[in-house]
Amino acid sequence: MHEWALAEAVVESVIEVARKEKFTSVKEISISLGELQDIEVEIFEFALKNLIGKSDLLKNAEIKLRIEETLLKCRACGKEWSLKETKNIDEDVREAIHFLPELSHSFIRCPYCGSMDFEIVKGRGVSVDSISGEKDGSEN
Repeated sequence: MHEWALAEAVVESVIEVARKEKFTSVKEISISLGELQDIEVEIFEFALKNLIGKSDLLKNAEIKLRIEETLLKCRACGKEWSLKETKNIDEDVREAIHFLPELSHSFIRCPYCGSMDFEIVKGRGVSVDSISGEKDGSEN
């Protein structure tokens, strides 16, 4: 149920921003899901729709989800690579990384030099990219 907790955090953040911006209604929410999180998109989307439906401010919002591909950069050799280029990630490892992305450093190696010292450039976590809404009848 990790996806439900993430969806709740997104909804709380969107409500906070919408109130700060004085939106009377939120029309669209764009969200990026990092590939490294390995989020069950259907469960996350179901949770979002369920939670959004309970908020008068958000209930008419269109949800746009996109998966952000993971980009890793080796600190030893400087090369960059995608998660798809990483070998030997089985389901148990994916699940562990899903809950704690920092564990990726224990299981992933640079495909060029074999180092486990790398940075996650992108494709981690969940982020709200944009929120659009109405203020007293005008769209923003």
